[in-house]
Amino acid sequence: MRSVPAFATLPILLSIAACNMMTNQPDAQEKGSAPIAGQTQPVADPLAARDLEPGAALPAELADDQPRPVMQAQVVLDRMGFTPGVVDGKDGLSTRNAILGFQEANDLPLTGKLDEPTKVKLEQWRNIPATRVVTIPEAFAAGPFMPIPKKAEEQAKLEKMAYTSLDEQLAERFHTTIDTLKALNPGGMPAGSSAPSGSTGTPLKNPIAVPDATGSETPASSFVRAGQQIRVPNVGADALDASQVGEAKWRDTLAMLGVGTSQPKAARIVVSKSKGTLKAYDADNKLVGMFTATMGSGHDPLPLGEWKILGVAHNPPFRYNPELFWDVNDKADKLMLPPGPNGPVGVAWIDLSKEHYGIHGTPEPQTIGRAESHGCVRLTNWDVARLAQMVSTSTKVLFEA
Repeated sequence: MRSVPAFATLPILLSIAACNMMTNQPDAQEKGSAPIAGQTQPVADPLAARDLEPGAALPAELADDQPRPVMQAQVVLDRMGFTPGVVDGKDGLSTRNAILGFQEANDLPLTGKLDEPTKVKLEQWRNIPATRVVTIPEAFAAGPFMPIPKKAEEQAKLEKMAYTSLDEQLAERFHTTIDTLKALNPGGMPAGSSAPSGSTGTPLKNPIAVPDATGSETPASSFVRAGQQIRVPNVGADALDASQVGEAKWRDTLAMLGVGTSQPKAARIVVSKSKGTLKAYDADNKLVGMFTATMGSGHDPLPLGEWKILGVAHNPPFRYNPELFWDVNDKADKLMLPPGPNGPVGVAWIDLSKEHYGIHGTPEPQTIGRAESHGCVRLTNWDVARLAQMVSTSTKVLFEA
């Protein structure tokens, strides 16, 4: 896929109203990003995928410990931009959507199944195993991790809506769930291993003490720790070129989510209410990305029609206005919630010309396609981070029934 420049973060402050977000700068325009000084080479990432050349034989030591055909298809589709939401080895709605996207892009029968023609087309990536074993780096495990209080007034006191545990952070890095990680690492060691590595095989305590909602310190519980080997979904397409990222914090976010900087440019995106999908097409009308999305509800329906993209905010804060939120008491205080992956709009906000509406991330990736939103289009954090690099103010947007 082609490499495109990242956009400069716009100082967008978010407010809730039928999704309900509103920017302070609706006329903000896309700007080019300057490279980070002294960083023009790919960013080293010890957790990044190390793939073989297409068609090369897979060495026995890199092979999966057991057949995982659905997860293997998921990691290949995820790498190509036809994402299954969470990579969990389950053949659900998001996986069927991902297969449909791959089939459309490759002129295959649209079955949404791993049928014979689809398997034949996917055969060229057979040397990408479903999982790989990684060692958790010290820097990755350093945190800070903190509990997220339920009340907005308590959230507003935080410096950042960070991950609650190393487990959660690790799950987002590999586009999966904590339950999937635990299933891949029974007893705290990689499935298929005869002995634990860097672990006693019992639940571990992360040594970092973090403040809870009351200000007292409690250890963040995790079944993994720094230096431990763990089996993870083999997601890839995670190479980062620092010269393509104008903001250090956004570069760190992309690395944390395993999202690379080589992304196709989207000339238009189509959000389908009935199908629950967001499709991205290039200038030649070729499908280059497809994501399962959550959109609208009975209270806040998806606003059908054509819209424009006004700008993209990376790691945005969130302006909480109860008056614009149907299920919150209007007398509650207006608040500014800090940015972070566990913030209400996740790691990115794509601002639309329809007032109060946008495309954004979520702190609950497992709910995508399964729960209603307050009108906006919601993606996993890793999917919105990918899409944020694909779109620009010239990208056309269509919301259809």
